[in-house]
Amino acid sequence: MQTDLDTAHAAMAAAPEDDPARLRFYEALADAELFLMLGAEPVGENILPALFDLEEGRFVLAFDREERLAAFAEGPVPYAALPGRVIAATLAGQGVGLGLNLGVAPSAFLMPAEALGWLAGTLDHAPGAAEARPVAYGAPSGVPGGLLRALDGKLARLGGLAARAHLVAVTYEGGARGHLLAFEGAAAGAEAALAKAVSEALVFSGIEAGAVDVTFLAAGDPALAALTRAALSFDLPEPSRETAQVLAPQAPGMDPARPPKLR
Repeated sequence: MQTDLDTAHAAMAAAPEDDPARLRFYEALADAELFLMLGAEPVGENILPALFDLEEGRFVLAFDREERLAAFAEGPVPYAALPGRVIAATLAGQGVGLGLNLGVAPSAFLMPAEALGWLAGTLDHAPGAAEARPVAYGAPSGVPGGLLRALDGKLARLGGLAARAHLVAVTYEGGARGHLLAFEGAAAGAEAALAKAVSEALVFSGIEAGAVDVTFLAAGDPALAALTRAALSFDLPEPSRETAQVLAPQAPGMDPARPPKLR
């Protein structure tokens, strides 16, 4: 069965000079659940990744399906199931690269330590806060198709964090213009995660930061009436078990703010 990483890797390999294709692969890697091969069973929140010395340097190995890990290892081995973004944050600065699906899938890929550090730094970037007063809304215009696809993909994985999102062209007091993504009915405490998802959609689409502003409106807010008349709207899916784990992580290493500790 082909995975999202297989698809993204194939697109990148088919167009090696295409920066957006390469960015989409790194985005898929960050969002994927990966099975990191360990050298020993975890001890609490401490993990010991298995290290492999290759011609290109020292690498840890991860796979996007348990079956692929088992096929590589030719049997059961200890592992940690972690989002790609958590693995990048944990290993950044350690001088270690990431080997993905080596020998068992068409998406086999060696990500050197420098690239892993870049990914961790990119994912660590937080959007800035500002205040502005909208005075007029219009239909979104000139938004790149790649950004719309990225937003749709991001929002589809954020079920339960908000009811809907509305994209509009906006004019602010003072004459500044741009685009605004308004989240309707965001869950308490979910604002930072939603804003960061939009920021990542911009970065991994190759769009300059600040191309889309983000705001949060309660369900029934009077501003929604004027805004939604012109908006391109996205319905977020119902909450899933995976979303619940993101909101209240319990397994060691599943909280990006508290990555597992190497030992």
